[in-house]
Amino acid sequence: MRSAQLRPLRDLRMIRNVESKLHDVVIVGGGGAGLRAAIAAAEVDPGLDIAVVSKVYPMRSHTVAAEGGMAAAIKENDSFEHHIYDTISGSDWLADQDAVELFVKEAPDELIQLEHWGCPWSREPNGTVAVRPFGGMRIQRTWFAADKTGFHVLHSLFQTTMRYASVNRYDEWFALDLLVDDGRCQGVAALELRSGEVKAILGKAVIICTGGGGRVFPFTTNAAIKTGDGMTLAYRAGVALKDMEFVQYHPTGLPGTGILITEAARGEGGILVNKNGRRYLQDYNLGRPLDISDPNHPQNRTMELGPRDRLSQAFILEEQKGNVMQGEYGSYVHLDVRHLGEKLIDSKLPFVRELALNYGGIDPVTEPIPVRPVVHYMMGGIDTDIRGATSLPRLFAAGECACVSINGANRLGSNSLTELLVFGARAGHDAAELAAGSEIGDVGALEAQATASESRVRGLVSNGNQGTERIADIRQEMTTAMETGAGIYRTEESLRATCHKLVELRDRFRNVNLDDSGLRYNTELIAALELDCMLDVAQSVAFSALARKESRGSHQRTDYPDRDDDGYLKHSLAYREDDSPRIEYKPVTITKWPPAARVYGS
Repeated sequence: MRSAQLRPLRDLRMIRNVESKLHDVVIVGGGGAGLRAAIAAAEVDPGLDIAVVSKVYPMRSHTVAAEGGMAAAIKENDSFEHHIYDTISGSDWLADQDAVELFVKEAPDELIQLEHWGCPWSREPNGTVAVRPFGGMRIQRTWFAADKTGFHVLHSLFQTTMRYASVNRYDEWFALDLLVDDGRCQGVAALELRSGEVKAILGKAVIICTGGGGRVFPFTTNAAIKTGDGMTLAYRAGVALKDMEFVQYHPTGLPGTGILITEAARGEGGILVNKNGRRYLQDYNLGRPLDISDPNHPQNRTMELGPRDRLSQAFILEEQKGNVMQGEYGSYVHLDVRHLGEKLIDSKLPFVRELALNYGGIDPVTEPIPVRPVVHYMMGGIDTDIRGATSLPRLFAAGECACVSINGANRLGSNSLTELLVFGARAGHDAAELAAGSEIGDVGALEAQATASESRVRGLVSNGNQGTERIADIRQEMTTAMETGAGIYRTEESLRATCHKLVELRDRFRNVNLDDSGLRYNTELIAALELDCMLDVAQSVAFSALARKESRGSHQRTDYPDRDDDGYLKHSLAYREDDSPRIEYKPVTITKWPPAARVYGS
């Protein structure tokens, strides 16, 4: 494993082995996947000691920002087969079909369990759970709690973990490195923000649940904390990052802020129009009218519920035609929900109205909302099997930081929150069973590894003011390079330029400058550590995209415009090397659904 150390500390004699804290299971990340894993582990054996290490207070995890809902087949007109097929075809046949089958079949039980833990699902007048349509799904199967689903889900999970005395939280601790002994993952080195101290938080199994890395792009719905830290932990320990070239743009983010206007707005009947007032999606084979002949009729919402990758691509094509509007923050189109009426908006889309008012100065009851595509989700992540296990023994991963893969080249809206529950539970269960029958390895050796992590942190702080590079400059150049060269449409030339730039920025980062020489709540230090992680994530995305010479789902190469199942019906695996990732491949698991044309609106 290559060290990410910039410079050695001037006097290592001042550093002694860091202290360790012993647990049975260590979970990194306190969002939906991490909390679900903690509950599952506690249910295996209430006597197990479970640590949840999170760089923010759990209720500030990005799960809280999810708006639209969670997919699970439960209605009479739906079936597991329908949900499976929608997910596989939506993935452009890059999803592992055994994982999708398992996911779909376990989804309803997880959502019912979540209700028992207190999640207030919206209801139909007859008292049954309400469902709404979501993009890429032919049948309404998305459960929701108004448009604050993530908020209620995270509250329910967080409150449930508090029932278990065995769950111990490390809030505002930044995980620096995985600790490995005798080929097994045995904990993490973590920095406590409040004290500036590094500790070895040891366990018999570790689960990474840290979310995605959308902040490597300039326009994103992702919270500031989503910097790919957990992906980088595994990557630096020799675990592959899988399918990282597949980055999902959400078609409706607010210009400037990138704040998400949920797909639920279109599920309830919102329409997208260009500068001419035309519902331009009718020009891109994203859905034909179902019950009415007029594609501009407000009740025909089929086209607005096409898959996210294709809606985002349609925006770029409209932009090239000159059919979009221009504002302070670039191009945009309008999302119009005015015809839905104030009563429906306030009952089913209250958060949309709140966000539009607070961050756009727009009341959607009376004005259309300006929107543009923004980076939303990473289909790729830490390579795991269907139990959440990685190639490093005793290391698991779940949630957006992991790649099972059920999402393939394009994730369907409302599958992600359900994925947190299904695979968070499975990872927590298996990690707990392993921990119950084993012991922690050589504590002294693990503490020595954590000491090296502390040396890296202190070296950044003590020598940082001698550097010539600024964190903000490197970060801005990185995000610009990613958007320019690895955005919605890509070419060999643009990707090579991005890859070259990222190698340059990685080298320049070694000479980064920090003004703050303290250790307690040093936010500049955390920004440097996050940037270090983001550079690794960005490289894995760009180099994987350069190697995949086809167009599939969210990965669109204008120089290779066709899907190539003969050459690329396989997962990419990015392994960390000194200068740039090494890209390998492994087959996609096909069970009953052979690759076919990905068709919508027929």
